[in-house]
Amino acid sequence: MMSDAIELHCPAKLNLFLHIVGRRHDGYHLLQSAFQLIDWCDALTLKRIPENKVRRIDPIPGIPSEQDLVVRAAELLKGHCKIDRGVEIGLQKNIPMGAGLGGGSSDAASTLIGLNALWDLNLDIATLCQLGLKLGADVPFFIFGQNAFVEGVGEKLQAISLETQDFVVIFPNQGIATAQIFQDPQLTRDHAPITIDRFLASPRSYQSNDCQTVAAQKCPEVKQALDWIYKVVPNSASCMSGSGSSVFAALDPKTDTANLEILLQNLPKGWIGRIVRGLNKNPAYNLISSD
Repeated sequence: MMSDAIELHCPAKLNLFLHIVGRRHDGYHLLQSAFQLIDWCDALTLKRIPENKVRRIDPIPGIPSEQDLVVRAAELLKGHCKIDRGVEIGLQKNIPMGAGLGGGSSDAASTLIGLNALWDLNLDIATLCQLGLKLGADVPFFIFGQNAFVEGVGEKLQAISLETQDFVVIFPNQGIATAQIFQDPQLTRDHAPITIDRFLASPRSYQSNDCQTVAAQKCPEVKQALDWIYKVVPNSASCMSGSGSSVFAALDPKTDTANLEILLQNLPKGWIGRIVRGLNKNPAYNLISSD
């Protein structure tokens, strides 16, 4: 049995590339991507309570509990395992919502990981991933806990080893609904598939996002953020993450990060910019049973 409370860091991710290679008969898009964990994290606290209920403290304004992913994750696990115990959930949101950085999915994954430990359930990764997929396509990746080459609708994960590096990430304070992007008739849906070996041999050669053109049309701030990076870090290749609206660029080791930090303080009003570092594993990874 573990302690009566668990604190977890819930990392964001970047799509180092995002290609849409087809579409299933049910309308879901077939993707290829590489997911990179980064050290931009939300903070999750799970605490045992005597009542047999899921209690959310300081909920996100405007998000009802039935749409709150951490509450849904806890209720899903309670129902699956027929748990008659309760939990109090606290969440400090640092990752912007609607940014294409996977913050909500990471929070849900960490809730499943943490409650698996707090309630001594000993569920394995595969089971947690199956549950996570019911909450969102990206949730299994965060449970998987490692950087991954991703295929299918996001459920096919293959661990990859990526060079540790820094990135500049900018969220231009405009969220984009994923459904809007994937329903757009102008979206590219026939990108030629690549192999994992080809990607790993030259990761930057494949840094493109098939959602980016449509997103920039719907949200001009995406292009403005891309232009900002190009101007400030001219030798970098900038790209949008996920379905937007955050954009990023890998930083050369010679980049003057101190000066870049100063420039990030002068972004347009409401924009959020950070220098982040890639992670090799989800900080919550060691709480998952490997049995």
